[in-house]
Amino acid sequence: MKRTVYKTLLPLMVILMIFSGTLSACSSDGGAENGHDLAMRPLDELPAEVKSAPVVVQQAYQFAAANPDIMTHIPCYCGCGEMGHTSNYACYVSGVGEGGEIQYDPHALGCSICVDITQDTMRLLQQGKTVPEIKAYVDQTYAKYGPSNMP
Repeated sequence: MKRTVYKTLLPLMVILMIFSGTLSACSSDGGAENGHDLAMRPLDELPAEVKSAPVVVQQAYQFAAANPDIMTHIPCYCGCGEMGHTSNYACYVSGVGEGGEIQYDPHALGCSICVDITQDTMRLLQQGKTVPEIKAYVDQTYAKYGPSNMP
């Protein structure tokens, strides 16, 4: 009896192991490590205070730093325009050096509106929305919190 069960289970176990290996190989692709297919700056390239922040804040910094072409077109409504910020990107990045090194702005570490706007941008991109559609959504959703920081 034990031998029959073993003979029956062995092929099933081999199939499961192969299937499991195939799934892990698929998930080692670029975006799967962070749960999506969006461009993200590696976490180890971010400042210590970002690394110790909640995951949603880490993801927002990773996304913003990797996507200036998108984030410079997305406004923020937290009142940071008074600080000189001109887009949601500026809530995360204060500048980029000649060698491409990013100077991070600590502002979004303590601002849930900045992070919410970035998380919404990420979600809407995954849904196939365009940058103008995302900007319109952000304008409509967040204008109640204050003026846009975009000129």
